[in-house]
Amino acid sequence: MERPPNLAAAIDAAAEALVGVLDSAVPRHQMAVSPTQLRVLSLISGRPETNVNGLAELLDVVPSSASRLCDRLEATGLLRRVPDPRDRREVRLMPTAAAEALLRELQERRHRAVQAVLDRMPGRAQHELLLALVAFERAATAAPTESPANSQARTA
Repeated sequence: MERPPNLAAAIDAAAEALVGVLDSAVPRHQMAVSPTQLRVLSLISGRPETNVNGLAELLDVVPSSASRLCDRLEATGLLRRVPDPRDRREVRLMPTAAAEALLRELQERRHRAVQAVLDRMPGRAQHELLLALVAFERAATAAPTESPANSQARTA
């Protein structure tokens, strides 16, 4: 089956629309933390082994910038620095209960906002979207395979 020439553009437009729906779920004036701080909390929430250097790598920033972000989150009571039980010289970043509650609330609001959009779609379109998203995620996370065009370019 041949891919429509505007598929990538359609996906880009849909991604922009999705970002708009997610952003609208929580008005900025209601958020006590910045989008960057939310991203940090989300990253460390899913990675209990994260230290400042690891966070800096995830954010693609220098460690001092990551440390300052952590200082601000710690000052607001959303982050704790705790000694690693295996190596007390290492300090792990841990979201507090307040941070976990904030992330849960944000996720619930986002899910409701996305569900409101899905409810405006026909059931068959929702099912097709689900199948397409699952296939897209699998392709995006699969090990890249060499395309014939790339292998020809290298051997020429």
